[in-house]
Amino acid sequence: MPDPRALLAALVLATGAHATDSGPTGVDAAWLEHLVIQDCGSCHGLRFKGGLGSPLTPEALAHHDGPETLAHIILDGIPDTAMPPWRALLTEEQALWIAHYLIDPDARDKE
Repeated sequence: MPDPRALLAALVLATGAHATDSGPTGVDAAWLEHLVIQDCGSCHGLRFKGGLGSPLTPEALAHHDGPETLAHIILDGIPDTAMPPWRALLTEEQALWIAHYLIDPDARDKE
């Protein structure tokens, strides 16, 4: 059976995802929001209420020490679970942006 992490990396690369950013902060918010909805949502549910992966609602994430802890999980994954590491595809700044996006419901609802 193929490695799910390799398949995930191939999927991200095939959809045009990139670790090179634009903008003065080095974070392409539109691209990252798309990544969260498409890629994180595929396991955690399109409304982030859970699926293969655990819920990513602000309430479900409240037990984390803060966005830095969540960014670490995004970058390094959770061993022996379906949560893959994204460090090969995302920078620390991007992972921190995603963590803030998941924790802050107002950021999620912006148009």
